[in-house]
Amino acid sequence: MIAWLLSLLGVDENVLNVATYTTVRGAGALLTAFVISVLLGERTINYLRRLKLGQHIRDDQGDDAISLKEMHAGKAGTPTMGGVLMAGSILCAILLFGDWSQQVLPVAAVMMIGFCAIGFTDDYLKVVRGNSDGLSPKAKLISQNALAFFFGVACVTILAHTTTYPHANVEGTSFIALPFFKDLTITLGFLYIPYAMLVLAATSNAVNLTDGLDGLAAGVTITATLCFGVVAFLAGHAELSSYLIIPHVRGAGELAVLLAALIGACFGFLWWNGYPARVFMGDTGSMMIGGLLGSVALLLKQEFLLLIAGGVFVAEALSVILQVGSYKLRKKRIFLMSPLHHHFERAGVPESHIIVRFWIVSALLALAGLSTLKLR
Repeated sequence: MIAWLLSLLGVDENVLNVATYTTVRGAGALLTAFVISVLLGERTINYLRRLKLGQHIRDDQGDDAISLKEMHAGKAGTPTMGGVLMAGSILCAILLFGDWSQQVLPVAAVMMIGFCAIGFTDDYLKVVRGNSDGLSPKAKLISQNALAFFFGVACVTILAHTTTYPHANVEGTSFIALPFFKDLTITLGFLYIPYAMLVLAATSNAVNLTDGLDGLAAGVTITATLCFGVVAFLAGHAELSSYLIIPHVRGAGELAVLLAALIGACFGFLWWNGYPARVFMGDTGSMMIGGLLGSVALLLKQEFLLLIAGGVFVAEALSVILQVGSYKLRKKRIFLMSPLHHHFERAGVPESHIIVRFWIVSALLALAGLSTLKLR
């Protein structure tokens, strides 16, 4: 889009060529999303406040019967659904700087919007009902799986010829590239569809569980997304992907531009969501982020990288699974409260310290994830 606009303005051909570079467009998308988020943040917060779209705190209890509602009493009523600001800024950025002729971009964008819509519905029901009960777990899972089903179908049909993995002599999207092996893959065929459903449901819910403290989810998202942005850039180049022995995905550079926009939107959102937060992203934002990261991981054939770079998301989800499982089987809790960040909060660690330390761990995990690319 931006190259087309510049050509209409009669800009010099050399400048026009530079504007087509993935790195330049990625930087432009990041800055655009950031600026929009910052400039429209105040108005968005005030609008959400006028609509009385305030956060409702769930009434979970720990071992000492002190509930999350009591711990976060001061946050009740803070405007939520700030994810609409993030989604809007990302869409504006990729409309300007994305190359929509590459099929992977519209597919990823549709998944982002779809998961954002699920989160928006969940948040809206919470506000209307005046409590923390939004979509039922069953309804949420059905919605996520429906979106993931269409994504899986798109992968094995529309995008079937976008991915090649010469070292394993594999072409197509319906395979899993196993980490640390240069030529070991598992071809799933149409079984790739339920596999994609599992990955997307897990990722969207993991990010959703992480969004519990001011700026926590946005900060962790930035480091994990930066990792995948680098991988997307490398996967889009035949020579670089061949050197690193990773799948080559035609048009993956557009995913790098999309991820750059997500980073910019997260930075801009942190401007308002940093401790103490003036607005929360809500499920609108967290579902969107999880759905987008899961989709990109699947398109790049880097699902296992997501386990490393998104290790904080994984730990948060596992803490809930272990807590629920332990209580059902033994009537005992493993953590003081779950997800994991609430355990540290109940242990007396200041919220700001938890947030920054989780950011640090996430950054280290992202670096660890990138370092594994050459280990084949």
